[in-house]
Amino acid sequence: MRNIFAKFADFVRESDKVLLLLLFLAAGYGCMAVFSATHYMESLRPFLVHSFCLVAGFGVIFVVSLFEYDRYTKYWPLFAVLGIVPVILTFFIGFAPEGTDDKAWLDLGITTFQPSELLKICFVITFSTHLAKAGKNINKIKTLIPICIHGAIPVLLIHFQGDDGTALVFAVMVVLMLWSAGVSWKYFVAAFSALLVASPIIYFFIMNDTHRERLKNMFDIDADIKGVGWQQYRGRQALANGGLFGQGYLNGDLTQIGKSGVPEGHNDFIFVTIGEELGFFGCIAVIILLGAICIRCLQVAKLSAKNDGKYICVGIFAMLFAQIVINIGMCTSITPVIGVTLPFFSAGGTSLLCLFLGMALVHNVYMNRNSRTISIRG
Repeated sequence: MRNIFAKFADFVRESDKVLLLLLFLAAGYGCMAVFSATHYMESLRPFLVHSFCLVAGFGVIFVVSLFEYDRYTKYWPLFAVLGIVPVILTFFIGFAPEGTDDKAWLDLGITTFQPSELLKICFVITFSTHLAKAGKNINKIKTLIPICIHGAIPVLLIHFQGDDGTALVFAVMVVLMLWSAGVSWKYFVAAFSALLVASPIIYFFIMNDTHRERLKNMFDIDADIKGVGWQQYRGRQALANGGLFGQGYLNGDLTQIGKSGVPEGHNDFIFVTIGEELGFFGCIAVIILLGAICIRCLQVAKLSAKNDGKYICVGIFAMLFAQIVINIGMCTSITPVIGVTLPFFSAGGTSLLCLFLGMALVHNVYMNRNSRTISIRG
């Protein structure tokens, strides 16, 4: 018992208070938003799940901090299996909850689980390890090709699962982690050029009809407001209703009437709920909090004493950054609706716990920035 208290005391002393405060504020704000967005349902379950995962998330940060992050990168094959196997299971026993169109979830009986969220964190560990081992040889073809194959695995796996929004998030993670590892800009130019050449093939033969309609709707936002553009149309109306200061907490005209108002107002479109009820300033507060968390991840990356710790922080930053930009873009009709949630705000226990798991890795890097640890060894 005395040893446990000693470890907790070390945790308090060495912890990143700035990061922990930002996480508490963001997740707490998220709890308030989820409660409001589900208020019309007369069910406390989404709010209670979000609140429970907030508390459990800080427990996850403490537990992960008991070991140096080197312990996790050392056993990267275990994390590869932990991340990929549940995703593969969705191809056989996965199901699509109401309001979704891809079987990306597993039914655990008492709750549901989205394996792609866990895969993001496991991928950050495995890919960071791979990049660190490559070292200065990163730009040699024989080194870079296996790394690119490694990066392509989760992108393709999630694409074939049917969740192209999450596949895009993985792609951003791969690109930014490669950039941070020192991959030459010439490779990025070549890859971007190849993507441009292949874009007609992607549009006509890889995208389905819904994807194409959503992409076209991006350039003419009022072209199909009764179809694929309905959610964004109602989202724009709700944001306009909010003005500068909003209609008041729990009082959104469109966000308090369910699917006939703003569909998925508690999930993908939680930003719209905040905008209608708390206005422009409520949305700015969200952006500031999430932006501060992203910046802190990069600051910790800079403090890291080892490359694998640096890449872990960059990977988590890339995951957050991609989701934030895509989600807010969806809610403001700048990008197509592709089912990407807003970190720490959108309802979903799996998502929130895995976000905390990712932040626990960043926090671990911070605590070991000067080789000072609270390891349970000895």
